[in-house]
Amino acid sequence: MDIFEKCYEFTKADEFKAQGIYPYFHYLQSRPDVEVVMEGKRRIMLGSNNYLGLTTCPEVVEAGIKAIERYGTGCSGSRFLNGTLELHLELEAELARFLRKEGVVTFSTGFQTNLGIISAIVGRGDYVICDRDNHASIYDGCKLSYGKMLRYRHSDMEELEECLKAVPETAGALIVTDGVFSMGGDIARLPEIVALAKKYKARVMVDDAHALGVIGEGGRGTASHFGLEDEVDIYMGTFSKSLASLGGYMAASAKVADYVRHNSRPFIFSASITPPSCAAALAALRYIEKHPELVGRLSELASYMRSGLKARGIEIRESATPIIPIFTYDMMNTLKKARELYDGGVYVNTVLPPAAPADGCMLRASLMATHTEALLDEAMDIIKAVMGERG
Repeated sequence: MDIFEKCYEFTKADEFKAQGIYPYFHYLQSRPDVEVVMEGKRRIMLGSNNYLGLTTCPEVVEAGIKAIERYGTGCSGSRFLNGTLELHLELEAELARFLRKEGVVTFSTGFQTNLGIISAIVGRGDYVICDRDNHASIYDGCKLSYGKMLRYRHSDMEELEECLKAVPETAGALIVTDGVFSMGGDIARLPEIVALAKKYKARVMVDDAHALGVIGEGGRGTASHFGLEDEVDIYMGTFSKSLASLGGYMAASAKVADYVRHNSRPFIFSASITPPSCAAALAALRYIEKHPELVGRLSELASYMRSGLKARGIEIRESATPIIPIFTYDMMNTLKKARELYDGGVYVNTVLPPAAPADGCMLRASLMATHTEALLDEAMDIIKAVMGERG
């Protein structure tokens, strides 16, 4: 059998394109902002993870330019060998201070960060326990490890406890959860997770990709949001969202960070974060520290949009974050509504299987602190016109 046979038989994308409802790979012709030019037309951007709007912040842009002028475009090597700049060390030190952890390790992408942490920490004979709604990178990190993965129903603490009971006393256990779940926008039940971890002598890792800059004191994330910074063993996060760059980080104790630094294959065998990406992330971090009010502004806008959608009769999934899922249920309905919104001047993301149940598809709107109420009103009126009462 030809190994490419599966490629030739894959026709779903072509079928959706022929129907005019293919939702992927729309291209930008302007900077990522609250309004963009996408494929020749102005669109209100409600599909970005640029939560604080810092991709166009002058200080962040200037930092990236200066880094290229000083260091060039890339490091051409692994952090383990020739690819460490003083800029990487500066970013790690400032992140550690901001997150109130002893050690930080930076990775070249957010996806790689979860691969690198989990595969280094979870060894043969260990257990890794995951919320079923965790990000794909967490699942792939589990696959890359030599441990056994157990899963519990989304935010189901009784099933989490059953998973913990199944772990032999001689085995190590790591509970991994998203802090803010990327599709639903809900927040992990971290106090209960931490309590169960203590009860069963497990460790806790929180993926804060969608929580940094979004919740917690000054945007410090999920553990800060609950006052549990000393109770969570590992934070993971990305630079590609609130920090307006590219890359990722792990924050933990100094000993755990150093272990991962010397044992994580995705870290050791990948080129380091490019100078402009590193400098932009550092500048964005400093900007957030100077302007903690951005986090509050983002929360205000999210509340404004949730209320506005409800007032317009649009059925949404409840959340307390700038991720606002709009129920569309059926996959074909979701694709058609996404296309109508796009043609009407609003970009949102589709949430389809396997990211959602077959009968629970959604349109995922996400906000930036730089949106305005007037712009959101314009977008919500378009959503109302396309969706109608209750979608």
